[in-house]
Amino acid sequence: MSMTNFIQFDKDDIDNAKGTGLISTIDRDLDIKVTPFDSTNEKAPTHRVYAKSPRGHDIEVGGIWKKTSGEGKPYYTLSIKRLGFNANLGRYPGQDDLALQAIIEWEPRD
Repeated sequence: MSMTNFIQFDKDDIDNAKGTGLISTIDRDLDIKVTPFDSTNEKAPTHRVYAKSPRGHDIEVGGIWKKTSGEGKPYYTLSIKRLGFNANLGRYPGQDDLALQAIIEWEPRD
C-alpha cells in the first residue's frame, strides 16, 4: 500500500518550505504542489496549493493557513474550497520526519 493524504516539505521549517503531496478521496486522487506565500495580510494563507489541470497546467486550488490552538501551539490547516475539502496537517503516523505532514480531513461546521 502506498502513502496517501500527505505533503512532503523540502525542509522542517514549514513556514518557508515548498512541498509536494497527494490528496486521495473516494472519487479522486489529486497530486498537489505547495509554495510559500508572503503577504502583509494576517488572514492570508502561508502557502498556495496547486494541482494540474487536465492538460497539465498548474492551477491554484487552495491554501494552507497557520493558526494557533487554544493551548497557544501553532498548527496548519489546508482548504480546497471548490472541492469542499478541509484538513489539518500533522505528524504522519509512525514517522519522525517533521517535514512529512499528514493531511487529516475534517468536515466543515454548519
